[in-house]
Amino acid sequence: MLRYTLMRLGIFVGCLVVVWGAVYSGIAPRGLGSSNGLWIVALALIVSAPISLVVLRKERDRASVQVAQRVDRMKANLDANRSQEDVADDTARAQGQTS
Repeated sequence: MLRYTLMRLGIFVGCLVVVWGAVYSGIAPRGLGSSNGLWIVALALIVSAPISLVVLRKERDRASVQVAQRVDRMKANLDANRSQEDVADDTARAQGQTS
């Protein structure tokens, strides 16, 4: 997951540099008044999103498999803990009834 996040951040930073260059060279329009920085970040986000969607597809699938495996493992551990508690509770109740 960290690898995917860093790759996505890298694509965003690359787009940010390209958009910044395009805005200051006059290829892309400038923002109104003091909003130029926000305009550049917004354009970089808009440009980097579809690039990340296409370029990082395999990495995103790999990360989702790892997350799904971790969730399944946590669910199995939780179920095992619940069953141990049930056995301990049943044992304690059985001992309480015979006394």
